[in-house]
Amino acid sequence: MGLFSKKKEEKSCCGSACTPEKMARAEAEKAAAGIKVLGSGCAKCRALEEATLAALGELNMDTTIDHVTDFSQIAAYGVMTTPALVVDGKVVSYGKVLKKDEVKELIRKVRG
Repeated sequence: MGLFSKKKEEKSCCGSACTPEKMARAEAEKAAAGIKVLGSGCAKCRALEEATLAALGELNMDTTIDHVTDFSQIAAYGVMTTPALVVDGKVVSYGKVLKKDEVKELIRKVRG
């Protein structure tokens, strides 16, 4: 009776856009140290990036900020709501625009 048997479903995180190569690259980039802003590049994402730049300036840290806009890379972090802030591979905030002082505190917590 093949009518009631379950179909084998191919698992995919974001439809046909995800390939094993893209996911492997996203996982490798996720493990890299540094600070990343995840988001589409909207006004909220840019505001988070500006607050992060200001926070880094006050902390005297010479760290570049990567802005990740590729959905497969964002999904590799488990983030579904942007903008998000990632410090040294750890998602520290998502779904809201942080103020400079909030960003400073999160960076201090992660980097000790």
